[in-house]
Amino acid sequence: MLALLVIEGIAVPPTPRVWSVGALVLAVADALAARFSTCTVRGELSGFSRATSGHCYFTIKDADGAQASLRCAMFRRAAGLLDFAPRDGLRVELRGRVAVYEPRGELQFVVEAMRTLGAGSLYEQYLALKAKLDAEGLFDAARKRDLPRYPQSIGVICSLGAAALHDVLTTLARRAPQVHVVVYASLVQGADAPAALVAALALAGRRREVDTLILARGGGSLEDLWAFSDERVVRAVAASPIPLVCGVGHETDVTLADFAADLRAPTPTAAAELAAPVRDELLAQLDGLARRAQRQMRQRLDREAQRLDQRALQLARPAESLARRAQQLQALQARQRQALRAVLRVRGEALPRLSDRLRRARAGVLAHAGLRLSVLAGRLEALDPGRVLARGYAWVTDASGRAVISAQAVEVGQTLVTVWHDGRAQTEVTTIERDRQR
Repeated sequence: MLALLVIEGIAVPPTPRVWSVGALVLAVADALAARFSTCTVRGELSGFSRATSGHCYFTIKDADGAQASLRCAMFRRAAGLLDFAPRDGLRVELRGRVAVYEPRGELQFVVEAMRTLGAGSLYEQYLALKAKLDAEGLFDAARKRDLPRYPQSIGVICSLGAAALHDVLTTLARRAPQVHVVVYASLVQGADAPAALVAALALAGRRREVDTLILARGGGSLEDLWAFSDERVVRAVAASPIPLVCGVGHETDVTLADFAADLRAPTPTAAAELAAPVRDELLAQLDGLARRAQRQMRQRLDREAQRLDQRALQLARPAESLARRAQQLQALQARQRQALRAVLRVRGEALPRLSDRLRRARAGVLAHAGLRLSVLAGRLEALDPGRVLARGYAWVTDASGRAVISAQAVEVGQTLVTVWHDGRAQTEVTTIERDRQR
């Protein structure tokens, strides 16, 4: 109960104590140190990072999905004693003390020791979904496409107020100011973020007004980036008709959208650098190509000019060319006459020999033919039927002129013609005597 100060019969309440900020923070820190000098807490790691000094900073939260979280600091001496590599989503047990970070008046847990308890529920969901989508082929390298080398327009899916959008736009303006940029605004964190990201991807796919898409967001813990590991978002990224580069988080942050995208960038700035080439480098390449084309054109013109000069020299003295052609023609005519005379001389020398051979051959042929004719005439004369008839034989035919050579072919009363060498007679058969022995 507040005591009252009585002055001249009037009750005056005492003046309350006014704290300075530092004194109040120090008082609170002393109270926490007295009450929680040493305690143990169990939860799930989130947003783990290791500074260049060796100190580690992260957040511990309840593994059951509750909203409570506590910032933690683990200094280099204690971090050096760890026998495992801490990562987001890992369930751990921490031993240390509750303290106040005086420069910001923030509550933090100073970790003296850490041991692992296994994967947290969110990280287990991450691994299970990754295995499922990988088995479906959404992460296959064969389905990934190359980004356009010279895009005319680039789309950026990001929150309008995010620093990542500023980094992407600044990088594109510096590297490729000629590229048109279209921003598809979307939530990037929270329960409504997956649906918003899917809608932005669908809008970009329907409009087809950009050559490349950049999916961008700054760094954060596993739960901060969970929208980019949502199954709906990952499937939408894999189904995007536009080549997509994913630049979500920092280098150590890996979401499932990174695996489904055509290309992963470690940061949003790196995504912008991968999506658009440097204009100055392109201009330098164009200058080089132009110089090369000019050099080749000059060389071609020089060669053609030399050929033209040669043709001009040839046309400048047509009489000489005609004289050379006339000389060649005369030489050919002389060779032709010489060849003709030689052929005629050879043929003239051969003509008497050929004529003599022809006469001898003709005489031989005629003599041989005469001899053969005499032989054939003798044979023909020997075969003459008239000579046979002259020796007393007769030739008998029937009325039609067919030879009768057997008595078997004759009948009584039949008229026959008998031919001798000096005439013929017509006879009639009255009797027939046939030889039975034949």
